[in-house]
Amino acid sequence: MALRFIAKDPNTDGANCPTVWVDVERQEIVMQGWKVDEETRADCLTSGPIPNNEEVVRLPVRMLAAIREACDVAERSAVQ
Repeated sequence: MALRFIAKDPNTDGANCPTVWVDVERQEIVMQGWKVDEETRADCLTSGPIPNNEEVVRLPVRMLAAIREACDVAERSAVQ
């Protein structure tokens, strides 16, 4: 699996920060973000369970352009 790097959060130091990649081969978007607090997790659980192999993370709104770019890359790879 080769991930295509999209962007890191521009308002952080470039290390240990929210990041977005695309796995073109698997047609998936991969995101690194901050772990959510227990209150947020509880709110998420009102919509249904979070399986053990999944996690909820936070990404800042300032990363929307990177997320849109990742969506575009993933969508284009699906058409090829």
